[in-house]
Amino acid sequence: MTARNTTVVADANAPAITQLLAEFVANHPSKGWSDAVEAQAHRTFANWAGCAVGPSTHETIEAALGAVKELAPSAQASVLGRSDRVDMANAALLNGISSHTFDFDDTHLKTIIHPAGPVASAILALGEHLGSTGRQLIDALVIGVEVSCRVGNAVYPNHYDRGWHITGSTGMLGSAAACSRLLGLNAKQTQMALGIAASQPVGLREQFGTMTKPFHPGGAAKVGLMSALMAKHGYTASPRALEAPRGLMQVFSDKTDWKEVTENLGKSWEIELNTYKPFACGIVIHPAIDACVQLREKHNLKPEQVAKVTLKAHPLVQELTGKKTPTDGLLAKFSVFHSCAVALIYGRAGEHEYADDVVRSPLVIGVRDKVELIVDRSIHEASVDVTLETTDGQKHHIYIERAIGSLEKPMSNEQLKAKFVDQSTPILGAAKTEEAWNLCMSLAAQKDLKALLKSMTQ
Repeated sequence: MTARNTTVVADANAPAITQLLAEFVANHPSKGWSDAVEAQAHRTFANWAGCAVGPSTHETIEAALGAVKELAPSAQASVLGRSDRVDMANAALLNGISSHTFDFDDTHLKTIIHPAGPVASAILALGEHLGSTGRQLIDALVIGVEVSCRVGNAVYPNHYDRGWHITGSTGMLGSAAACSRLLGLNAKQTQMALGIAASQPVGLREQFGTMTKPFHPGGAAKVGLMSALMAKHGYTASPRALEAPRGLMQVFSDKTDWKEVTENLGKSWEIELNTYKPFACGIVIHPAIDACVQLREKHNLKPEQVAKVTLKAHPLVQELTGKKTPTDGLLAKFSVFHSCAVALIYGRAGEHEYADDVVRSPLVIGVRDKVELIVDRSIHEASVDVTLETTDGQKHHIYIERAIGSLEKPMSNEQLKAKFVDQSTPILGAAKTEEAWNLCMSLAAQKDLKALLKSMTQ
């Protein structure tokens, strides 16, 4: 009987993807990449760290931590932004949840994966327990991100279109790879770790706008860490768990472009394609926010002058962020209408602009209701066409091809630091925040993680 998944005959002759990735993870040399990759790895880690500290007192983290404490965990690893210590698997879970709660984290735009959440959350918890060096952590981060993004490249967009949250559903592989590297597992053990993780994909897009969306990178971090530990102790899995006809990738998607995994593996690096959010919301909203901020500043607009805002955008904007009347901050992060309103009123869309009281503000609702979204398939999902009409009859137009924070218009280190400071200072204070930033940006030079963790906890 011919194996089928949905409408496509399964490929029984796929390359040995699981083995190939395992050998790469286990054997690629330390800092076996360019200085540009090294610099981007530090930017990725620092951005993740700030995003994990910022929401550390949010009700999402309080609820998750409450559940973890029911298990009476041993104090193996730190929860960033707090004084709490839990077992390393649940530290990975909690820091992963926190890093995605504000939806302010990194984005691999080719796949819309937020790669650092699962990987960095897992390796920091495991590295604290193992006494790892900063160099070991950076090596594991680069390699783990590579694994999750290459698998994502191979199955995107079909996999995402089915309703999977690709951050979680590939992140457990990146986390397993990174933790295997940190543990010093050999290629065979790493192959088993990837196989164990492949049976535990996390995340459905139905959960967007709820506390369960940030659970996805946290859950993937915990899954990957546990998979590596199980492999270390001899637990086994299919050696073809990723590529087999009934393996993860062919079950995930009708599209399985094996070359996306195999070509230039160890020579080109997906972390170089990583980007960082200037706005605390779904990435497809960013062009519209950028447009509204620019219109506000160029024409010195006041909220009462706005009569109508017409957005022309890709259908994905409607699908992901078409919530017209959000009732809280988590939902508002997936409302292009709310995001445009705060951009026009405040000239920014940081976490403060997604507070519940802002979402329910009559001023914000009044402007939000003047925003119209028109779906236009001819417009790229990373672009937007905006026309704003004022109450005196003037029309102002702007077209954003790529927003600030994209690969074409990347955030500078100074902008990343300002974002880090804005998130961390209310939690840790100015002195600790400054120290934490400097340690994140020089992580590979740190002989251990003690100073970093001290600077990022209460």
